[in-house]
Amino acid sequence: MNWYILAGLLYSLLVIVVCLRILYDTRSSSKTFAYLLIAILIPVVGMIIYFAVGANYRKNKLYSKKIISDNKLLAEVREKIVHESEISWTNGEAEVKSHKKLARMLLNDNSPLTANNEVKLLLNGENKFPEVIEALKNAKHHIHMEYYIFEDDNIGNQIKDILIQKAAEGVKVRFIYDDFGSRSIRKTIVRELIAGGVGAFPFYKILFIALSNRTNYRDHRKIIVIDGCTAFVGGINVSDRYINGTDKKQLFWRDTHVRINGPGVYYLQYLFICDWNFCAETKLPILPEYFCSTKSDKGKAIVQIAASGPDSDNPTIMFSLMETIGMAQEELLITSPYFIPGESIMNALNVAALSGVKIKILVPYKSDSFIVNAAARSYYSEVLEAGAEIYLYKKGFVHAKTMVADGQLAIIGTANMDHRSFELNFEVNSMIYDAELAQQLRDAFYADIKDAMQINPKTWAKRTLFKQLPEKLLRLFSPLL
Repeated sequence: MNWYILAGLLYSLLVIVVCLRILYDTRSSSKTFAYLLIAILIPVVGMIIYFAVGANYRKNKLYSKKIISDNKLLAEVREKIVHESEISWTNGEAEVKSHKKLARMLLNDNSPLTANNEVKLLLNGENKFPEVIEALKNAKHHIHMEYYIFEDDNIGNQIKDILIQKAAEGVKVRFIYDDFGSRSIRKTIVRELIAGGVGAFPFYKILFIALSNRTNYRDHRKIIVIDGCTAFVGGINVSDRYINGTDKKQLFWRDTHVRINGPGVYYLQYLFICDWNFCAETKLPILPEYFCSTKSDKGKAIVQIAASGPDSDNPTIMFSLMETIGMAQEELLITSPYFIPGESIMNALNVAALSGVKIKILVPYKSDSFIVNAAARSYYSEVLEAGAEIYLYKKGFVHAKTMVADGQLAIIGTANMDHRSFELNFEVNSMIYDAELAQQLRDAFYADIKDAMQINPKTWAKRTLFKQLPEKLLRLFSPLL
């Protein structure tokens, strides 16, 4: 009997220590509450879950090597950043001047404001991949590719073969893959790439996926940089599922990417080099040939890149979205597959809606996760009450991460509107100050909502408590999803 009492006391002491760790280590009050609930209510397993996916190892310098490397690289490119940005700031069009606080905030985060870019909107994989394949085949000096999901399927093998062919031609090909998202290619495509002369490394190698904290910090970026002058960024991973064909049985995937030609590629290249020097065996120096020296003759778009991750001083992507929402005057069009925005973004949306900004939000009718979908629905009532409109996409699964503000600013990137993208994942968004591209993305949004069902606020408010209960409960754990 004494052993039971002693074991109970020791376990209680352990729970107290873990709870204190959670209180001191977690900045977000909602996340703190969620982790405390798990640690207290789920014996032993709750604490294992916290240390596996919740502990904030950033304070223990999990990415200290990367931070130091990034700072050294930044010092080398700072002169180029400042020079390019001052020109763009002085000569910027109305789109920039109406969002000058946003542009200045990102500039203070060392993201250059670059002019004279040619940008092309790419809707869905069937439009993205032909552009990517053509650009890869035309590479002359280097190909830099970084992906969260790269699958061993038809399109994955097509791109693999091109990368190997270009390496044989003397083009330097470097490939970073997330060891969690792209775990299926470890023993297949990765080995073939390496054998073919391609430099290929996992962003952060995971040894035991089920228990590793590293799975919590994912490289969710999708970046391609070719010869320093052409880049692709957006929500579309390398997978056949993103290519919509004639097979009616195949789930329709709605996603968005963008192609950038010009100096807007600068910061995407910088991000890749930083990530490469973190994970690769050999370092990549800052050299002029990695950065575009000519501006596009065809383009006039001004481009800025917002990026953040566990190595960031600030949650830059979340701040940039908050600033965009706060500066909107007339209209905000938001598309996100996972709408778990947290208090800060929710407050910004509610203030904007109550101030008269027309806000339309497109989300999936059915998510690929019941838990995430239920947690997301718990947020709908607040924005509906404030006057926003929510549309449930029914044609298939909408995976795009985009925003259009006042028909002038277009945001296309990898970040979902959730805690994971704001705080845990390495993400990147392109901020395009260009009325023409913004109008194209706006047109795409209004085409999408034709395939969506608008939520009736009155009907939604009358849902039974039985339907709302699981959503309310899962919202408590939404910071962990």
